[in-house]
Amino acid sequence: MFENIKKYRIVLASQSPRRQELFFMTGIPFSVESGNSGPENYPENLPVTDIALYLARQKQKAWHKYWGLQGQIVITADTIVALGETVLGKPADRDDACQMLWLLSGNIHQVITGVVLKSFDKEVTFSAVTHVSFKVLSAEQIEYYVDKYKPFDKAGAYGIQEWIGLTGVDRIDGSYFNVVGLPVDTLFDELRKF
Repeated sequence: MFENIKKYRIVLASQSPRRQELFFMTGIPFSVESGNSGPENYPENLPVTDIALYLARQKQKAWHKYWGLQGQIVITADTIVALGETVLGKPADRDDACQMLWLLSGNIHQVITGVVLKSFDKEVTFSAVTHVSFKVLSAEQIEYYVDKYKPFDKAGAYGIQEWIGLTGVDRIDGSYFNVVGLPVDTLFDELRKF
């Protein structure tokens, strides 16, 4: 099933343990490289739907030492949470995390992941979008979650695989794994075609 990519060393350039775990579940052999992939800035006029892919492309630039060589595929990804035209990044502190969850409470938001697969002579890019609906959350629920799970490394201040996802999310439209951090179904398909 993986004959077309056996000739490649596949590198997942990500510090995220969630992305690493999801990719491991595909059964595709890979190496993990993590490090400073540069700032996560994007042009102010960039449409929300393009931001995640733009950031994944920015990360890819830092890994030229791998994809610049024959026989390597480097995978980079970036996930954003968007409530309308507002992008909710990683919270700065407890108050910021609580504020983000207040904004998501009772609303539907988008989780968008941009992915770049790059080798010496080929590049494939795609974005996955999942719509997530939160129930109305109480202040007690929000504070409990933030204090217990400390979601400061997560866009939108939550992990769907954690308590808040079990108790606060009432509907998703799209890939659940995209919300966790990596749209593995589409990534799997793209690697099979690479």
